Amino acid sequence: MNWEPLLLTFKLAFITTLLLLLISIPLCYWLACTKSRVKPIVETLVSMPLVLPPTVLGFYFLVVFSPNNAFGNWLDTVIGIKLLFSFPGLVIASILYSLPFMVHPIQSGLAGIPHSLKEAAYVMGKSKLATLLHILLPNIKPSLLTGIVLSFAHTIGEFGVVLMIGGNIPGETKVASIAIYDEVEALNYSAANFYSLVLFAITFCILLMVYLINGGYLKKSVK
Repeated sequence: MNWEPLLLTFKLAFITTLLLLLISIPLCYWLACTKSRVKPIVETLVSMPLVLPPTVLGFYFLVVFSPNNAFGNWLDTVIGIKLLFSFPGLVIASILYSLPFMVHPIQSGLAGIPHSLKEAAYVMGKSKLATLLHILLPNIKPSLLTGIVLSFAHTIGEFGVVLMIGGNIPGETKVASIAIYDEVEALNYSAANFYSLVLFAITFCILLMVYLINGGYLKKSVK
């Protein structure tokens, strides 16, 4: 059995989740604290992957990253970066497609922290960065865990976006979801079942662990 699509899938999910966490924390902090009039627009853009068909996003990524497009041609000729049908292109597409799954839990956690806690930190001389890192984030660990796990699991299950932007290149862009589709088309149901079963088992265990931790069941069992 070829393990390459599974390894590539988890590599993509890990890199995407890590970059999403770094991007989402400052974005969520701004969304939770700002009263700017552009906030609804930003929230709408962040949430659009939840309702748009993946093929819509994949199509526009395909157009933007294409060497026939000015931006794609500039990336290819000037910077030397090829995003179409490449692993870096999959990472960028996955970040944008999984963004709401990281942003929503963290934003909700930060918005639920009492404002008095932040004011107390400022009174004690803490900067906004120190307050975020040492006071706010430690108080939203369940939200952080939920965002990380949902983003990781969602990236594992991507199909439409990764197929359109990455194609089906073995060892480069052929992730497990595409491998399942290929095996079904080839009537190789045993291989498709293998890939599906591995993804099902891993995502089930990951999500179950989140519910156990956030629900406090592990602490109760320890007691």
